Amino acid sequence: MTEFTSEIKTIPYSDARIFTVLSDLNNLEHLKARIPADKVKDFTFDRDSCSMDISPVGKVVFTVVDREPNKTVKFEAGNLPVAMNLWIQLKAESPVSTKMKMTVRADLNAFLKPIVSKPVQEALNKISEIIAQFPYEQA
Repeated sequence: MTEFTSEIKTIPYSDARIFTVLSDLNNLEHLKARIPADKVKDFTFDRDSCSMDISPVGKVVFTVVDREPNKTVKFEAGNLPVAMNLWIQLKAESPVSTKMKMTVRADLNAFLKPIVSKPVQEALNKISEIIAQFPYEQA
């Protein structure tokens, strides 16, 4: 398994508030306008999953497989040629500040790893930036 980690972001909300928002994927409605339409199409979601058509990958589905209150939300990716999991990890710094890190683990063979490593890392960093700037007070 190849592991990718995002930069650690500080979010000015409690871990409980962030977890409540991120663990219900219906809250992605607040992010739709920030998703680049040229790269992601047909973005749909419900409480436990989201799917999107990502150019040039195709349709990808992320399903929540575990929620640990105020600490982690774990996802499994489907419709990909490789097994992939994603974790959002939260750690309270104070009652109004939380550190957030994202991790992706993918089963990449020696041929795919050099091809997809840079785009996966860039996507992970971009997603973590969007999550850090999420309007948690509105959700």
